[in-house]
Amino acid sequence: MANAREVQLRIRSVKNIAQVTRALQAVSASKVQKAMQAMLHTRPYATKAWQVLTHIALQPGRANLHPLLVERQQINNVLVVMISGDRGLAGAYNTNIVRHTLQQFGKYPVPVRYITVGRKGRDMMLRRGANIMAEFSNLPAAPSFADVSAIGRLAVDEFLSGQADEVYLVYTDFVNMIKQIATTKKLLPLEVQSGEGRVHAYEPQESTGAYLYEPGEEAILNEIVPRFTALQVYQAIMESIASEHAARMVAMKSATDNASELSGALQLEYNKARQQTITSEMLDIAGGAEALAQSGS
Repeated sequence: MANAREVQLRIRSVKNIAQVTRALQAVSASKVQKAMQAMLHTRPYATKAWQVLTHIALQPGRANLHPLLVERQQINNVLVVMISGDRGLAGAYNTNIVRHTLQQFGKYPVPVRYITVGRKGRDMMLRRGANIMAEFSNLPAAPSFADVSAIGRLAVDEFLSGQADEVYLVYTDFVNMIKQIATTKKLLPLEVQSGEGRVHAYEPQESTGAYLYEPGEEAILNEIVPRFTALQVYQAIMESIASEHAARMVAMKSATDNASELSGALQLEYNKARQQTITSEMLDIAGGAEALAQSGS
């Protein structure tokens, strides 16, 4: 058993760690509220934009409407936009998104290139030998659409140039403070679906009548299809930021609770060690007194 002084030093160290984790928990709780507000403010617009894109994809002759809607006959290259965090101390948040990405694309039948958003995900993918063509890190705490629009433009340009036949978006979908789900979404060409794999679920419209474009179909589609595609990337980043703060808050709360529990166990050990020391000293005094009494007699 460690002596009382060693245990006391360990108690002090654990309490200092608990103070740090408690402070990080409070900071994350504040940031997650702001991130949730920003995410919820943009989610209706992103959802409506996805409805418009899906409706356009259902139009007659979709292959002639816009190049971003054209399904390639042969898939030779795939591009994946993976969104992670710049910092750690968020539990399994970054590890989960990297594991999900590798499960989906680690053994893909065609070459896969990656655009990584976030330093942690980039570093983990590099250690696993992934082909990273571009990386974006150190984004603002509350990024605007202009701050991240280059990511969407790069994905669109790669698809239009033929360097990528499919583009996928991998991010963490925010469900609530406890639950965040790693999600894969096919970004390009637009995949018409009625279930999962979107930034936010919605009920598809029953009517699929043809759109009438004014002033001109080509001019409007050339503007809204790339922009709405980039908007899906932006919304995924907002979802991931909220998920990261929520995961960090939960991780720091768990760390604080564990530190408090460990501090209590160490305090009990310290009391036992101290009591043992006092008992030993009392026995020494009693033994000395008895020896003196015997020598005096």
